[in-house]
Amino acid sequence: MQHYNRWLILILLLVAILVPLSPAATEAPADALQRESLFQVSTLSALLAGLYDGVIDFGSLSTYGDFGIGTLDRLNGEMIGFDGSFYQIDSHGTAHRVSDAETTPFACVTFFEPDLSEPLPHNADYASLSDFLTSFLPTQNLFYAIRVDGTFSYVKTRSVPAQEEPYRPLVDIVAEQPTFEFHHVEGTLIGFRSPEFVAGLNVAGDHLHFLTSDRTSGGHVLDVVIDEATLTIDITPAFLMLLPLGNDVFYTLDLSADVEDETKKVEK
Repeated sequence: MQHYNRWLILILLLVAILVPLSPAATEAPADALQRESLFQVSTLSALLAGLYDGVIDFGSLSTYGDFGIGTLDRLNGEMIGFDGSFYQIDSHGTAHRVSDAETTPFACVTFFEPDLSEPLPHNADYASLSDFLTSFLPTQNLFYAIRVDGTFSYVKTRSVPAQEEPYRPLVDIVAEQPTFEFHHVEGTLIGFRSPEFVAGLNVAGDHLHFLTSDRTSGGHVLDVVIDEATLTIDITPAFLMLLPLGNDVFYTLDLSADVEDETKKVEK
């Protein structure tokens, strides 16, 4: 396994597996498990508290997954991993390819391998989509990678500019966030549904980003109205977390507080 100077794989949490692992039988068990894992860098509570300095480069991150969401060093925009590439959505809503050398302080990725697929109701908004997922998924106690491809009557997104030290809490930054609106647009929603028991570690519930079909713009999803789209789900029964090793800021943060209210303000 590759060695890193500033971070260490600390937690591997296996949750109940409802379906057989899908990789080929010739694949090593550890590799098969990794492909079925949600790999997460740092914790949501640390990000909320202002830990914005990158702890892993995207070249290394790509070995754990190429589909997912997160942010970049110094909170420099929203990150989207999609179809084998990473994109930054900057504070103008514009998409840029991310180089292997750039870093992230918080990210969630996996290798997307579809398990379930279903057309979505016309005119479903964000709340309706969430309700649909709750009724459609086999259990609320697993992680799910979510992909929604199609056309959207409306999408509202946000992104934030790079921050300078001393870093402010995330809830203060998003209060001034630039937002972007798309009408009658083709693209993809990308993200995860996480179980309630990981609140504080991750966003409990749905966390989605958007990327237009021409890969030119997008952002963190605040609202959406679906025109015609298909939902595809990758059931993800394992969780692998990477915590910053030797990071003085992380070591001294008090991460015991309830961050539910902060999370709601940041996400919506």
